[in-house]
Amino acid sequence: MAKIIQDGTPTSAAQKRLQMADIARLAGVSTATVSRALNHSPLVNEETRTRILELASSLKYTINIGAQNLRLKQNRTVGVVVPYDSETRQHLSDPFFLSMLGSLADALTERGFDMLLSRVDAEQLDAAASPFDTGRVIGIILIGQWRHHDQLNQLAARHVPIVVWGAQLPQQLYTTIGGDNVSGGELATSHLIAAGRKRIAFFGDINLPEVDHRYRGYCRALEKAGLPIDPQLRVSVSFLPEGGAEAIHEVERRGAAYDAVFACSDLLAMTAINTLRELGKRVPDDVSVVGYDDIELSTYFHPPLTTIRQPIRAAGQALVDALLGLIEGKPAPSEQLPTELIQRATVR
Repeated sequence: MAKIIQDGTPTSAAQKRLQMADIARLAGVSTATVSRALNHSPLVNEETRTRILELASSLKYTINIGAQNLRLKQNRTVGVVVPYDSETRQHLSDPFFLSMLGSLADALTERGFDMLLSRVDAEQLDAAASPFDTGRVIGIILIGQWRHHDQLNQLAARHVPIVVWGAQLPQQLYTTIGGDNVSGGELATSHLIAAGRKRIAFFGDINLPEVDHRYRGYCRALEKAGLPIDPQLRVSVSFLPEGGAEAIHEVERRGAAYDAVFACSDLLAMTAINTLRELGKRVPDDVSVVGYDDIELSTYFHPPLTTIRQPIRAAGQALVDALLGLIEGKPAPSEQLPTELIQRATVR
């Protein structure tokens, strides 16, 4: 909390230093609002800011910048926000989330910072700024853009220090760090084509920016190979584990022939494989499968899963470095990290 000091030397008890709580009481607002108004924050409307500044001026009080800077240095907590879809409620136990949180925790610890974890509804991403607005954290790392690129632009426009794990999008005002999803999608699909597969199903919700980019890579690989892009082979499913089973049943219901699956997460790929087994189909003989993320479980799955590796450890370092740069007033350009094909046993 920024301290307020009185100009001049007090000459009586009535002129003793007022604390911010007293200014707030006189102005009829919260201490947080007083702090923001004295720092000319856009979060406070013009009328309220003017009233608070006039009150502080009449009492001959100014902000103690030294105390404010000390406060900022003492706060060494970064907010990490993981949105959730209110319909699917994807749990934090999802292996990708756990891997990313572990990477961020390591990167923050190495730099002497703490992590405050919170969740927000993916339909209200602007709520991700709440820990910053209330002074609990010095900046925000958001895991995923979901469907509200516009809300993230609004946060950046009001100078909330925020870095997002996600895809780079047109007219983007905020900083993103993310894997090269177009390249990842193309790597996965090209590998299946090289294995002789021609009817490749795509599982994932392209309304999510990262999945949309993976789909672009998928389409690019098919076009390069002279193969048709069949809408019957694209199935929109959530990242919940059961999505893989739902997608296989949907392709079967449509009666679309397929000899391969590119699933936009490893869990989707694994549950798809289990469902294929239940239907009497062999992996990789009848249907080849490629997942995405390279979670640790993919190595131990049977058969071991061919997948696209996301650079999770490098992601944690890059996200933290970008955020700390923003907080210090430095440029923090968006960055794409390379993805890598990990060949195992689900593609022959």
